[in-house]
Amino acid sequence: MALYRYVKATKSKKMFRSFAVSFLLMGTGGLLVLWVAWPIISFSLFSEGFLSKTVSPVSDVSTQVKAPQAFSPVAFAADSASTVGVVDYTNPNVWFPTSPQKKVVAPVNSYTLSIPSLRIKNAQVVIGGDDLSKSLIHYGGTSLPGEFGNAVIFGHSTLPQLYNPSNYKTIFSELPSMKPGDTFTIFYDGISYTYTVFDLVVVDPTDLSVLEQKYDDSYVTLVTCVPPGTYWKRLNVHARLKRV
Repeated sequence: MALYRYVKATKSKKMFRSFAVSFLLMGTGGLLVLWVAWPIISFSLFSEGFLSKTVSPVSDVSTQVKAPQAFSPVAFAADSASTVGVVDYTNPNVWFPTSPQKKVVAPVNSYTLSIPSLRIKNAQVVIGGDDLSKSLIHYGGTSLPGEFGNAVIFGHSTLPQLYNPSNYKTIFSELPSMKPGDTFTIFYDGISYTYTVFDLVVVDPTDLSVLEQKYDDSYVTLVTCVPPGTYWKRLNVHARLKRV
């Protein structure tokens, strides 16, 4: 017949287990906070200083735009429209209230964008669209691809850890990693145009200079929010048409 002996755990062992569980939970929580915060911290420390510039707005009216102050760990949340007091950044029409985009009536109302360095392939760009969760948006009223002037394309961003190049809610999350010399391709109205990046600039949300039109060449500006996971500032990636 087997005999069993039960030994009551001492008080010190119970306390050790309790402390161990507490430290484990706190450590896990700390790592989660660091996981969310590190892209923001690293961008602010290592990238923003190199990219930030003082850019003159198109007009003094740009200062009338109220910049959002709230923080979102995942910028442009899909349900932001239903959140009281939160600006719906899935709608590009709220980005520049004093310079709303124009509705464009044309036989071709969309085109595709491919950025090899970001693994973005044939992403749809809707001209004058109003839902950034479903496509990239070509800001209505800016020049079209291949034309002289500046075509402005807006896209979602979020934490880089959540990046998915085929998901329009995260599609521009890695845009800050682009550098001068990188190229991307736009296929518009049956013609393929290749653009070369020549400058990256971080500006305030009130800065309307991104909409400025220069007609000495054909330009494209890719726009998203930075630091990653916030909508505190804007990253403008400027590119010029590559001539054959």
